[in-house]
Amino acid sequence: MLTSPELSDKELAQISPLVMAYVGDAVYELAVRSRKIMDRTRKIRDIHQEVVGLVNAEKQAQFLRKIEDSLTEEEIAVVKRGRNAKTHSVPRHAITADYRWSTGLEALFGYLYLKGDEERLREILEMIDFT
Repeated sequence: MLTSPELSDKELAQISPLVMAYVGDAVYELAVRSRKIMDRTRKIRDIHQEVVGLVNAEKQAQFLRKIEDSLTEEEIAVVKRGRNAKTHSVPRHAITADYRWSTGLEALFGYLYLKGDEERLREILEMIDFT
């Protein structure tokens, strides 16, 4: 995994939930891509199509709903900050509710990465079934 900046709680509190989601989106996509390349006999086009199917608002919202009960109070607070953040646009192909939930999941991944809590990040990623 990439080296985290290991921000303090005070520094994390000053970061916008949308910025956390922006970072979390990259963390999540890298995790999905890393898992999908394990079958080296597949063509990159096939891997890419599968990854695209997993890194969209609908799928991410489903993942969050499945793992929500396993999150700590602190993590739920981060998810809510991300989910309730005021976005100026929603992709045409996304349902607004799913987009908000996916932003919450991405904010959580960004938060854990920026905090430097790679162990918890791995635990949560292991809860998600990327099949």
